[in-house]
Amino acid sequence: MVYRCIHKITGLIVIMLFVVAPDAAICKDNHVLKVTATAYNSKPSQTQGDPNLTAWGDRLAPGMKAIAVSRDLIDMGLTHGVKVRIDGLKGSYTVLDKLHKRWKRRIDIYMGDDVKAAKKWGKRKVTIRW
Repeated sequence: MVYRCIHKITGLIVIMLFVVAPDAAICKDNHVLKVTATAYNSKPSQTQGDPNLTAWGDRLAPGMKAIAVSRDLIDMGLTHGVKVRIDGLKGSYTVLDKLHKRWKRRIDIYMGDDVKAAKKWGKRKVTIRW
């Protein structure tokens, strides 16, 4: 009797995996959006207050893959901690900071203390996925 119950439960779990897993794959990158992307650094001249402290209270350190997002993107679901892929860049970036409310459809890519890299990046249109 116990074996039969365990066998049925195992069967249900396997069925659930096949039913749920495809839906999870479909939901990946549910949002795709073209935005303006700039870059920023942990420099006092580029921030208000502590250059390593984000608007959500996270601490930034060179090497982190983090972005700041405009407030309208937060309303679209790009909230604190969301992972974002940026077409043309490797890996995923985590939303850890917010931009001033004047910006719309904009992200700011964190580039540690490498000011040259940030200047080289400049301002460009990119597609983001989350």
